[in-house]
Amino acid sequence: MSPLAIPAGVFDGYIFDCDGTLVDTMPLHYRAWRRVAREHHGDFPEELFFSLGGKPTEQILEVLRDEHGLRIDDVAAAARRKEAYFREFLPEVKAIEPVLNVARRWHGRKPLAVASGGTRQNIELTLDAVGIRAWFDAVVCVEDYTRGKPFPDPFLEAARRLGVAAERCLVFEDSPLGLEAAAAAGMQCVFVPRTAQSLV
Repeated sequence: MSPLAIPAGVFDGYIFDCDGTLVDTMPLHYRAWRRVAREHHGDFPEELFFSLGGKPTEQILEVLRDEHGLRIDDVAAAARRKEAYFREFLPEVKAIEPVLNVARRWHGRKPLAVASGGTRQNIELTLDAVGIRAWFDAVVCVEDYTRGKPFPDPFLEAARRLGVAAERCLVFEDSPLGLEAAAAAGMQCVFVPRTAQSLV
């Protein structure tokens, strides 16, 4: 991974996306998604997967059903299966060290939050898998807001829980939707590039 382009200046709070930013879960999520897609007589191309990064699982399934022809009768059940498949793969997960090093540097010195489009169960299990959940003063998940990325709500809720003004927060994100959400929240953002060119 190339060095992170961190803007100059002093920030009062640091907010991190989880999947693909703090932790290299994207290959695991993609394997789970492809299994679900095959069950519904379709596929999930890699570029489409990355373009939907940050969206909640059920919203992604609705896109696959409505725009890409997957035969999904019960979105909620398909979402539960996808998340269960992901948890099967979780023992393989690894941290993304350049981002982890930033969180490690500021842990205990500045307020830190996670703001994710994932479910609380998966995000907490992921953070626990790499031993860093206790570093964060707030963990904001899909259950905590109505509008997900690219809307600013996840990041604004994280800033609110940290007690830090939005413009004083620095966000770390890997997805286009997450970058849009950070900009909409009035926050500066560090782009975290993909750890690999391909997921398969």
